[in-house]
Amino acid sequence: MILHGNPRGGSSQLAAHLLRMDENEHVEVHEVRGFVASGLKDALHEAYAVSRATRCRQFLYSLSLNPPQNEDVSISIFQAAISEVEARLNLIGQPRIIVFHEKEGRRHAHCVWSRIKLDTMKAINLPFTKRKLRGLSQELFAEHGWQMPAGLIDYEARSPMNFTHSEWQQAKRQGADIREIKEMFRQLYAASDSRQAFSAALEERGYLLAQGDRRGFVAVDCHGEVHSVARYTGVRTRETNAKLGDPSELQSVDEARHSIGTRMLPVLKTHFDEIKSEYAERLAVVEKSRLAMVDRHRNERARLQNLQQERAQAEQAERKGHFRTGIRGLWDRLTGKHAQTRRENEQHLSAANERAHLQQQTLQESQLSARRTLQKRILELREERRIELLAVRDDAAYYRQLRDSSGPELRYKKVREVSFEY
Repeated sequence: MILHGNPRGGSSQLAAHLLRMDENEHVEVHEVRGFVASGLKDALHEAYAVSRATRCRQFLYSLSLNPPQNEDVSISIFQAAISEVEARLNLIGQPRIIVFHEKEGRRHAHCVWSRIKLDTMKAINLPFTKRKLRGLSQELFAEHGWQMPAGLIDYEARSPMNFTHSEWQQAKRQGADIREIKEMFRQLYAASDSRQAFSAALEERGYLLAQGDRRGFVAVDCHGEVHSVARYTGVRTRETNAKLGDPSELQSVDEARHSIGTRMLPVLKTHFDEIKSEYAERLAVVEKSRLAMVDRHRNERARLQNLQQERAQAEQAERKGHFRTGIRGLWDRLTGKHAQTRRENEQHLSAANERAHLQQQTLQESQLSARRTLQKRILELREERRIELLAVRDDAAYYRQLRDSSGPELRYKKVREVSFEY
């Protein structure tokens, strides 16, 4: 699991963060140890009060423990990791708080220690914590057979990898069949009786007629690629010039590319907005299911807690009834039966607590499994949206380059700016 910790102050802000129900679907204060106070807020205020006797401002050490997204990680594994952190950071025996958060079908934990040692009233020094936590994270991934993130394998490989624009465009170009393109050119050329008709027919299919470097006719496609009209139609240059006229009267390749870039940017803005709108509608349906699931899971946990409390009260009354009163009770104390009954009651209480813990853990794991299934769908929607928007962004960058990086013919020409933010 990923371990991230830092010394800090701000006990009130930390308490509010740890108990936030708007950002988390479930919050459980698992342990408050070593404080006089029993509640989380009071315990953190107590840590602050103790620190006032010192000059330490960052009197707490806050640690987050984030396991892999799709792994079932038991509470005992979290506790073992926390104990190992204590040993490596010299925090053994320090007052601490453990809180579990659940959201998106995933459980993670927070542990907060007081850095102030009460016997010396000095803050514990915490050198090289990042290196120590990083090493322990690597050990935990290896120990439990989890797939190690790239950031732990190679520190420089933390950034996500994406296709470059040239790779993405090359893949798209490879999908075009050159034979089909040439056949289209031949048909359009044969069906056109003038340059204007041929130019309009090409433009309908995403091509702009332009003057090539050798004063011949070329067609610039929607990707800025240049195609020779003579070569693609199979007609001699002299014949194309006779039918289409003087190519010098046409725009240059740079001007055509600029025009394509200017036209395509607002089109891509429309595509961009359509993708976001469609994603929002699809996500709203899933979000409705998520909120219903969270509400249902909270009710199930509350119902189980109430049933366990009722059962605990009934069993406590039953255990209390095992003790006889009066002369018989005194006789039981003399004969040792009272002590035997007390031991049996303690065994029953321990078994009851273990049973309640197992019921809670079974319910939580079942709910986490259901939540992960829903979260998988949410992540799939996010990934689909990311890929689609990334493609549009790449295209937008490419067409912006076509629009803005024209040759010297357009260097001083004023053009209408067309762009969109994302």
